[in-house]
Amino acid sequence: MRLGIVADSHCNIAGLRRAVELMGPVDEILCAGDSIYEFRYSAETLRFIRETGMRMVLGNHEQIFISAAGQDARARSNIDSDTLDYLRSLPTVLETKLNGKRLLMAHGSPWDPIREYVYPHSTRMPQFSQLGVDIVVMGHTHCAMVKWVGRTLLINPGSCGESRNPFDRDELTCAVVDTQSDEAQILTFKDQTPRD
Repeated sequence: MRLGIVADSHCNIAGLRRAVELMGPVDEILCAGDSIYEFRYSAETLRFIRETGMRMVLGNHEQIFISAAGQDARARSNIDSDTLDYLRSLPTVLETKLNGKRLLMAHGSPWDPIREYVYPHSTRMPQFSQLGVDIVVMGHTHCAMVKWVGRTLLINPGSCGESRNPFDRDELTCAVVDTQSDEAQILTFKDQTPRD
């Protein structure tokens, strides 16, 4: 099974569309959260995620938007009730089986799905091998990562919407994984969004 993975599009519909295009044919696409940006909402981004059938988890930006803190932003953005219900229904953790592989997806980490940042040098690394899953997908850091911890494959697709690469502010990323061969690849492309 060929799986596409995106995260942290932050209302950048052009980046999200380019990521999906760059993946080529995939059997399924996962989104590790943060499709919106704090109090900025994008109907087009969420519509695309839903139309393509992506399975998505709640990110910290969706959580802020649907919380009491986001009340004014929801009123200003003219969000329809169906989309708001969709955001409220998103799980913080997705556990599933794909092609016989046990997969866990969270925006932050399996232990703190919304807020924790997991970088390649994290002290949490040894704990991933104890989760009893084959693949862990995370976002939040905007830092692409493919790393094996024991027999567990960790994948962070980076960000398809907002680069945090200090050496290339236009570099966006996504990931593709083959669940049969356990090969994962980070795909890199340039952000074409005009800057303010």
